[in-house]
Amino acid sequence: MSLIAWIQLLLIGAAIGAVLLLIMWWKFKQFSFHRLVLLTVFFTFDLILFGAFTRLTDSGLGCPDWPGCYGVSNPIAALTQIREAESLMPTGPVTLSKAWIEMLHRYFAMGVGFLIIILVVWSWMKKQAIGAKISRTSIGILILVCVQGAFGAWTVTLKLQPVIVTIHLMLGLTLLAALTYLSSLSSRLHADANLRPVKTDVPFKKIAWFVLAVLILQIFLGGWVSTNYAVLACDDFPLCHGAWYPEMNFSEGFTLWRELGKAADGDHLNIEALRAIHWAHRVGAIFAVLAVFYLAFKLWIISKANQTSTMKFWATSLFGLGLLQVITGMSNIILDWPLLAAVLHTGGAAAMVFVMIRVVNIDHERLSS
Repeated sequence: MSLIAWIQLLLIGAAIGAVLLLIMWWKFKQFSFHRLVLLTVFFTFDLILFGAFTRLTDSGLGCPDWPGCYGVSNPIAALTQIREAESLMPTGPVTLSKAWIEMLHRYFAMGVGFLIIILVVWSWMKKQAIGAKISRTSIGILILVCVQGAFGAWTVTLKLQPVIVTIHLMLGLTLLAALTYLSSLSSRLHADANLRPVKTDVPFKKIAWFVLAVLILQIFLGGWVSTNYAVLACDDFPLCHGAWYPEMNFSEGFTLWRELGKAADGDHLNIEALRAIHWAHRVGAIFAVLAVFYLAFKLWIISKANQTSTMKFWATSLFGLGLLQVITGMSNIILDWPLLAAVLHTGGAAAMVFVMIRVVNIDHERLSS
């Protein structure tokens, strides 16, 4: 890709980030590091949702090269190549609509990168005021987004290889978690007399970290289901192909390094392997939801005992998100994988990661006025 195309892409990403900053200025009439972090968290969450939409609409190869589209910065300039590919395969991976979806996803990702660069520059320029921990965390986040960008490139160049796409999703959620942690750190810069410590015992913290680990494992299984297109491998519920334990092939289904739709030996992935992937995620969902509901219950009990509104808010959030995951997960099967339910299922998982990071880092709450 030419230098001009690279410059154009960078300018598009910077323009998106600048528009977001202008919106923040228009709303609050001032900038603060904490608000910039929250803006980046919000836009990263939106990017994860749009990434799910890109994958679920089969737009991941809408532009078969990276970072541009047929060597240029936008689908308009690549219209001839896109129309040619579309004429050869009208329902194939390359169409004009899919190219736009894929490129918008890349533009938004560059916008997130722009905001993170601003965070790093700000944190190091004001290092003495906001603390070395925040500065180091910002640098770590910048490194993480660069790694995420590399996996985004490999997602295209390796033709949607399931393990690469799944890692790309997990890194996106890790980026959201890291930014959420940074928001917890930056919120303490504004601590004042209206804040009081939130007391949590050690067993509660251990439970919260355990639930987070269970949630991460379950999200990986969900990503593995989605990237292998195994959502409808079990087309009934609560049974799977008419049985509680159908015929499955776990070794083939969970061979990580292989092409999309292929087994390790190059043959087509059989339905028994897809059922194993789906069934593992379905069973994992039982444990994950029970763990989340238990943690929500513990938070609710603590909030009642200590009259802690922060705990009550996060307890309600966790319970609601757990319920959302159950409903959307069942809808994906019963309603034959509707796009809205599938995107909401990914969004619910991302929102749960955000809540869990806040829960394990609870230290202060705002007093009632």
